[in-house]
Amino acid sequence: YITSRRFTERTNAVTDVKVYSNANEVELLLNGVSQGGRSNATNCVFVWKNVELKPGAGGKLARAAGQYVQLVGKDAGYAQIKLMSGELRMVRGECMGTIGAVSNPDNSNQQIGKAGRSRWLGRRPHNRGVVMNPVDHPHGGGEGRTSGGRHPVTPWGKPTKGYKTRVNKRTDRLIIRRRNKGKG
Repeated sequence: YITSRRFTERTNAVTDVKVYSNANEVELLLNGVSQGGRSNATNCVFVWKNVELKPGAGGKLARAAGQYVQLVGKDAGYAQIKLMSGELRMVRGECMGTIGAVSNPDNSNQQIGKAGRSRWLGRRPHNRGVVMNPVDHPHGGGEGRTSGGRHPVTPWGKPTKGYKTRVNKRTDRLIIRRRNKGKG
């Protein structure tokens, strides 16, 4: 299975060709000409997309543009995979996945450019709670411009900005290392 850079001009040579194989020896042929080979390829780190969390439940991980997971190792019937967020977790060894990465990694660099294009994507305008009335948001109301007067919450009063919402303690044992949190 071969992936290469998309949208390259024909005059430019494709330089980053990745070859994925489960064979012990790999040889890359382009237009019938050998571009090189590699033996003992089973020690390589392969990237996967559309990986299942439960066997037979369908792919759940690495499905967005440019995403992939890396198979780090196998141990006691489980496979250790590293997600792009930095999280290291285990999935059952019987779980299926597709070799390769999802295409279009530059999708996150697109400039929306105007409010209308954002509306085409189904995103509604983002209004701050402090400019609303008290009936609409817990931060609303007050005389003049106020700062909200309490810790940040959603319109329904649930804490936000760092509030932990994960409740699935049953699968906590499968997460080896949590994701790398950004500054927030």
